Amino acid sequence: MPTLTTADNVTLHYTDTGGTGRPLVLVHGWPLSGEAFAGNIPTFVDAGYRVVTYDRRGFGRSGKPSGDVDYDILADDLAAVVSHLALRGAVLLGFSMGGGEVARYFSRHSSEPIAGAIFSGSIAPALCVTDDNPDGAMPIDGFQGLAEQCAADHPGFVDQFVTNFYSSADGGLQVDEETRQAAVAIGRRSDPRTAVQTILLWATDLRADCRAIKVPTLAIHGDGDLNVPIDASSRRLPDYVDGAELVVIEGGPHGSNVSHKQQWEGAILDFLGRL
Repeated sequence: MPTLTTADNVTLHYTDTGGTGRPLVLVHGWPLSGEAFAGNIPTFVDAGYRVVTYDRRGFGRSGKPSGDVDYDILADDLAAVVSHLALRGAVLLGFSMGGGEVARYFSRHSSEPIAGAIFSGSIAPALCVTDDNPDGAMPIDGFQGLAEQCAADHPGFVDQFVTNFYSSADGGLQVDEETRQAAVAIGRRSDPRTAVQTILLWATDLRADCRAIKVPTLAIHGDGDLNVPIDASSRRLPDYVDGAELVVIEGGPHGSNVSHKQQWEGAILDFLGRL
């Protein structure tokens, strides 16, 4: 697995299928890594796209620095991937908290190399309930409580989170146990300290970042998502991104890219085909 080194000397592991097709950069969710998209990559490659994944700092095989992490740093990491690989006409897909990297990218970096944005089960535009954001998912103490649970028992918290990741309220677990266990193993490779810090980032207000997006945008979300409720997130994205489309996967959990693979990939391919 190739690597690049960021400006602050952190090693990021990435994968790149290569080729001359439009680049599709997949930014993973918490607590996983680029491996979360292993089952989806062949579909996009077969359709002619160049697929890039990378492991967020503190996760997967990437470096686990001791410093603090915020979305400015994480968006800069995404920009480093785009620059290192000299990507042009790329589409950025942010999954779950990866939506934060993608949204912040547009307010912090040039959108010249970027042709489109996709948000899948994303935390954007603003999950934290505040006086001026009453339609979020929960107040800040809810996020703090999750961070405290993770700090107290990182392995156990990851196990339960992954179960919810692939479950819906009406249908229960939507994948087999082997798939769930594989994701748990990936998640437990996350740095416990960074894992706690990044949970608190889910409360970041990304509304201004979303307003900075001026490229075609797609949101995909399962209406059975237990981790990121659709009504507090993706249903609101078109209010902040002009012309943003929303595709709802009926009964889909957070990890719909696995549980509802054909629908998820089909929505993305349809979007990509219209760019």
